[in-house]
Amino acid sequence: MLELKNIHKYYNPGTLNEMCLFSNFSLTVGDGDFVSIIGSNGSGKTSLLNIICGNIPIESGTIEIHGKNITNEKDFRRYARIGRVFQNPAMGTCPSMTILENMSIADNKGQSYNLRRGTNKKRIDAYREMLSQLNLGLENKMDTKVGALSGGQRQAMALLMSTMTPIEFLILDEHTAALDPKTADLIMELTDKIVKEKHLTTMMVTHNLRYAVEYGNRLIMMHQGECVIDRSGSEKAALSVDDLLTEFNQISIECGN
Repeated sequence: MLELKNIHKYYNPGTLNEMCLFSNFSLTVGDGDFVSIIGSNGSGKTSLLNIICGNIPIESGTIEIHGKNITNEKDFRRYARIGRVFQNPAMGTCPSMTILENMSIADNKGQSYNLRRGTNKKRIDAYREMLSQLNLGLENKMDTKVGALSGGQRQAMALLMSTMTPIEFLILDEHTAALDPKTADLIMELTDKIVKEKHLTTMMVTHNLRYAVEYGNRLIMMHQGECVIDRSGSEKAALSVDDLLTEFNQISIECGN
């Protein structure tokens, strides 16, 4: 279980541009939950992910995983149990290295690097088997540099690589936003397959309302650092894209837009 308790987060504290994004914000995510997070720009979606991953500090409050306080734990230690896929396909892979080399790096996540060979030839068949499940033909391109792949192929690799080692949480930061609709659909199908097979607790920020409705067992809409909608189970299943658009429009009117 992931728990955020009474989180306070300020940007530019002590300046004329000081902004309080989260004030006494709390959120609990249960084991195995797949949470879709939507909201307008600046609502706090990506900041929430960054706080969970330890990429930005908080002024006060606590972050707990299974009851253990990790508020002051460094981000690299948190990533031992967290896999993250970003919006930009280039951020999850190394373009100047081959598919084999990228897979080897992901396979060694959390282990010490020394003078051993960078790739383990005994694992090549296993890598090919993993890649074949993507149905993109990448298993036959092990010596191809990742920079030569399409954005969709790279994002599929990034998703696979982020979940190769045992993790508890999968963080998806608009991971289909830079892709064409057909490729985005493919990545979402792959995401759902991996999440279910590995029983991962997942948090997905997306601007695609259809994906937010169709995937996951819980949906959160954020606005100005608060959860204005939090539906799960049958309540979430009953939501439609039109319902969410209506809520977005209402918020826009209230904000004077």
